Amino acid sequence: MSQSLAKSLVHIIFSTKDRFAFLADNDIRSQMHAYLATVFKEYDSASLLVGGVADHAHILRSLSRNYAISEIIKEAKQNSSKWIKTVGGIYAKFYWQKGYGALSVSQSQVAQVKRYILDQPQHHRRVTFQDEFREFLKKYEVPYDERYVWD
Repeated sequence: MSQSLAKSLVHIIFSTKDRFAFLADNDIRSQMHAYLATVFKEYDSASLLVGGVADHAHILRSLSRNYAISEIIKEAKQNSSKWIKTVGGIYAKFYWQKGYGALSVSQSQVAQVKRYILDQPQHHRRVTFQDEFREFLKKYEVPYDERYVWD
């Protein structure tokens, strides 16, 4: 085969530092999601959907064949943090948490993951970010040490 072809999908989850509700304003949150999608696109990693709530983001995206996932997430978090600080006010203190979750998604589950991301406001009326994230780690059988998951 003369051409390399690949399609790998991933659901990325990360929160604001200390889960502070920096993104409570719908307009700012919408702008942040658009900004994150733009950064991922610049790294050959198209976002299918970016969503979330006041204290965290969910991104469904394809993996780039040219950049490591850790590199793309680092750039997305750094660039979006720099951008939102230019807004001023409380955003001058904005930070994302250091870590992230990156979980594989099969093509057959894309619609379900998109619904899940779009349903975040309703979902988080019942469930905290920490409980949601622990449930993902359990579901995907990701070993973790509670002492190092939260920063």
